[in-house]
Amino acid sequence: MSDIPDPFGENRRADGVLSCPFTGEEVLMILRHGDVKRAAKDWGTFSSDAPFRVPVPSEENLRTMRQLPIEVDPPEQTDYRKLVEPFFQRAKEPAFQSHIENLIRDLLREAMALDSMEIVNGFALPLQSRALAVLLNLPQSQADTWIGWGIHVFHGAGGNQGAGLEAYHNAQLDRAEANPGDDFFSLLTQAIYRGRRLTRDEMMGFANLTFAGGRDTIIHTVACVIHYLGTHPESLEFLREDPSRIIHASEEFFRVFMPLTHIGRVCPVETEVHGVTVKAGHRVSLGWASANLDEEAFESPRDIRLDRKPNPHVSFGFGAHLCLGAPHSRTVLRALLSLCCEHIKRITILDAHDRIEHTAAYERPLGFESLTVAMEAIE
Repeated sequence: MSDIPDPFGENRRADGVLSCPFTGEEVLMILRHGDVKRAAKDWGTFSSDAPFRVPVPSEENLRTMRQLPIEVDPPEQTDYRKLVEPFFQRAKEPAFQSHIENLIRDLLREAMALDSMEIVNGFALPLQSRALAVLLNLPQSQADTWIGWGIHVFHGAGGNQGAGLEAYHNAQLDRAEANPGDDFFSLLTQAIYRGRRLTRDEMMGFANLTFAGGRDTIIHTVACVIHYLGTHPESLEFLREDPSRIIHASEEFFRVFMPLTHIGRVCPVETEVHGVTVKAGHRVSLGWASANLDEEAFESPRDIRLDRKPNPHVSFGFGAHLCLGAPHSRTVLRALLSLCCEHIKRITILDAHDRIEHTAAYERPLGFESLTVAMEAIE
């Protein structure tokens, strides 16, 4: 059992919405589980056809192209998605899963051989980067480059802010156009969208989202799960007793350790949301993190229940924009839990520095800036 902070609970129960100021703009966050799901399916009223404005805050200063397929509506979104979805579905294949298991086993062995390991940069970042290289069918040498960028591709210590990421993607696309292979960048250079090749901006839009959307999300979840296993040693025993519990446990971890608080939509026409008028061209947001703690959808939502079912969380979104990386994330987390059960006797937390999302409207825990642990192996 664990008491999960819920900074949106009072507003969710009272009003169903929360006004959030970001860089001079008021964004109305939709808070209730049912409302979030309905809005996610109503792109006529809550549109994603809004370059740079789907992430909150906006990203005009961080990238120069529309992210695809997240910043368009159906039917264009549907056709864009079809181009890359089979590639991401590879995460369900046994050979892929075996590769992920091997790299996680190697990382765990490295951690167990040390007196201590810093998890965020020393374990979760390499895990995410190496798993992404497997997903994109790229050499592990590329993962070494990505690890050097740090935790956030737009804000990382490696200086890869916006322009650096775009330069990397352009170089990879140039390489793939000159000598196409079977990797993700080659797929983009060969893809046919509505009878034509993708433009370079469209290719960049897919690549940008793949790196920006799938990076700190997995890093955050992995670090939070390792911290939970360390502070709740009985959870490892619970999963060890019956490995089939890992599937439900992973979904519960996705629910409570939701890395993305909310995501933006633009109202094409003036819209009323729970008595609040949103002017045409202004934004609302879908409050994923709040929806995952809605008492109307989850019994005792602030408790972590590793056997929770059903578990209708929206951590991978909902509707047309359901996260392309969901199979990959599930493969990584399930493999991590399984191998921890197989190899780890105990995780001891040595030091932890929380990461907090500070805004004018709310403060929300977002995992850890750093987390140092000792992993004791099963003899």
